[in-house]
Amino acid sequence: MTETTSQSEQASHVRGRDYTEGGVISAVLRMGLPSMIGFGAGSVYDVVDMLWVSRLPGAPVAAITFFFPFLWVISSVNMIAGSGSVAVIARRYGERDVPRTEAAIKEAIVLKILLALVFGGLGFMVLKPAMRLIGTTPEAWEQAIRYGSVYLLGLAASFSSYTIFTALRGVGEPGKAMALMLSGVGLNLLLDPLLIFGVGPLPRLGVAGAALASVLAYGFTFAAGLAIFFGGRAHVRLHLRGGLPLSARRMGQMLRIGFPSGINSLSFSLGRTVLMPMIAAYGTGVVAAYGMAQRITGFGIMLIVGMGLGISALIGQNLGAGKPERAWETAIRSMQFLAGVMALFALPLIVFAGPIAGAFFADPARIAVAALTLRILAAALPLIAVGILLEMSCSGAGENRVPLLFSAFHTWILQLPLVYLVSRVLHWDFPGVWWAMFVSAAIPPALFWLYFRRRSWMHRKV
Repeated sequence: MTETTSQSEQASHVRGRDYTEGGVISAVLRMGLPSMIGFGAGSVYDVVDMLWVSRLPGAPVAAITFFFPFLWVISSVNMIAGSGSVAVIARRYGERDVPRTEAAIKEAIVLKILLALVFGGLGFMVLKPAMRLIGTTPEAWEQAIRYGSVYLLGLAASFSSYTIFTALRGVGEPGKAMALMLSGVGLNLLLDPLLIFGVGPLPRLGVAGAALASVLAYGFTFAAGLAIFFGGRAHVRLHLRGGLPLSARRMGQMLRIGFPSGINSLSFSLGRTVLMPMIAAYGTGVVAAYGMAQRITGFGIMLIVGMGLGISALIGQNLGAGKPERAWETAIRSMQFLAGVMALFALPLIVFAGPIAGAFFADPARIAVAALTLRILAAALPLIAVGILLEMSCSGAGENRVPLLFSAFHTWILQLPLVYLVSRVLHWDFPGVWWAMFVSAAIPPALFWLYFRRRSWMHRKV
């Protein structure tokens, strides 16, 4: 079958549920909820991982908190290829073009592995100066380097596993993507205490063991995902030979579509890198409290991202099928649903912030700092949900330029200047930083909506 094969002939080779037909709410839930559950499970692991490493001597919680802004910078290249692949795979599948869908999946996998090897290696080489630049405290320095070194050397496992999840959602298999994510989380939970504390014959690796557990779990999900696609257990089967050859031009198209999204991610990550020294000035205890609150609220954010990725693929499928009105309704229903879910999620975090913080810290003063941090960050979750859904709806259509502008506005025009003002100019105590972050999260979604409702984002050619 060639690229000139008629759409009607290609459609006969597509198996499985068509999410561009039937009730919109049903499609939103069927595509969004599995991704939401899968990413939510990943965030549960993040919290459990933090609980395990918090039992180690030193400052392991702060160490991982210092490393992650740098990891987000490196992972910006993953967003470039990932965002482009979401739009291309979903659009080709929505067009019922099986050969080009298969080619897009294989090209996304190859592209992600190459990017991970290059940028993971570069990240490993500059890790120490990067940690100095971020302002890593002496107590956390050694553990941050040990954790980061292992994670960066195994970055290809992380990047490639997310390609599998993207591809499965893109071809209407959100349930299989969820199952793989849950399996990976389960393996990670099993390996964490074994590798961190050296159970039985295994060596005690400390924070490096936590990073290694993540790398091994990502590698497992990638291998299992390849088995699903090449074994013909997905709606589109991959073949080692035959079909359309890999195309540098089409991979370049993915990069062009995803480039604004990658710059968006890089901008956000650099913003976090600039933010960390301002937070670190308040001491290791506040950094640890911030890291704990990020992991807890991160569960909610990953639910948002998971739902958003499922909806992003669904919007791409609808636009590929020539149904822009259905794509619009999908976006609106998703935002309404997720903002409500995040309000319900945030409420118990605000009410029970003290006991939650007590699970991570023993010192009453540190518990009080962490509880206040958690309450303020949790209150922003419904606002963040709307912003992320607006961004990912555009991404599903292949329009990543406008979200970049709003994200840059949030980070560089609002958040960082406000945090600098309250911390370095007005010299307010640490809660002022969290309130500055809250205010900066509230304004961009309202402005983004004014653009979004014009619907011009739906007409991007992919």
